[in-house]
Amino acid sequence: MKQKTLHIVAISFFALLQFNSYAQKTTRKEYIQRYTNIVLEQQDIYGIPASIKMAQAIFESGNGNSRLATQANNHFGIKCKKNWIGESISHDDDAIGECFRKYNSDEESFKDHSKFLDDSPRYESLFALDPMDYKAWAHGLKAAGYATNPKYASIIITIIEDNELYLLDQGKDIVFKEEVELPKEIVDSSASSNKIDLDNYTISITGHSGYTLYSNNGSEFIVTEKGDSFASLSNKLNVSEKRLRKFNDMPSGEVTPNSIIYIKSKAKRVNNGKLMHYVKEGDTMHSISQTYGIKLKNLYNLNRLHTTSKLAIGQQIRLM
Repeated sequence: MKQKTLHIVAISFFALLQFNSYAQKTTRKEYIQRYTNIVLEQQDIYGIPASIKMAQAIFESGNGNSRLATQANNHFGIKCKKNWIGESISHDDDAIGECFRKYNSDEESFKDHSKFLDDSPRYESLFALDPMDYKAWAHGLKAAGYATNPKYASIIITIIEDNELYLLDQGKDIVFKEEVELPKEIVDSSASSNKIDLDNYTISITGHSGYTLYSNNGSEFIVTEKGDSFASLSNKLNVSEKRLRKFNDMPSGEVTPNSIIYIKSKAKRVNNGKLMHYVKEGDTMHSISQTYGIKLKNLYNLNRLHTTSKLAIGQQIRLM
């Protein structure tokens, strides 16, 4: 077997999450990467489309570079209103010196935005809309009086479409062209189950018996090649076939080329804070467990599903 070239790669999308000021302007790409986790979390809790929340934050805060964002952690331009009892900052908007909310952290701003929409009767109609229909949500926000800009809905829609933010609503990853992509061996265009979720994917690549070794959710795996079997992998990796099958929740059957095979036990749940997976065509509970590095039994238990349960496209599968 030809020895593969080895590299060391590290991907960290959220290391800068708690920074409240920036030495240089934040780019659109950096902003999306920084706050993807929080908009997905709020989508899970409140049902607000992640694309809508991200687009609003991008527009209202100028990618996090506005005065309100840098000095008050206010990413949505929310004014004080009569029921606000927290800190505030004076800022010129529709009038000079208006009162805007000031937060202790960026995360607090994103959470308060969700509560702001959820608590107000003005926005009640939004939550009856299809969470996948970002256009309806954008027009609904404008109709409810969220902003005075007459082009607010079209601006939000343009931001969503230009940056493919609708992928977040679908539980998919936004892959920027300049990003480090996964090794081609992992991606089988005919099987979505072989794709690793980038939000959960940190790579530490070393050599192991001629294979490239990857790390996902705290457990190591290799990508199989043509001709591999559990028996041959057992010999090459010095791990018993019984243990390999157990690690991969495969008591029977054989591996196929470009499959993910763990050589250590998977975790009981996702450890990076990602809460939910949205079922796509071709997904199975086993493929989801392999993608996120979660034991299949635990995945069933987390979702109170039986082994005979059938998945539906768009169904939410809890990961922690």
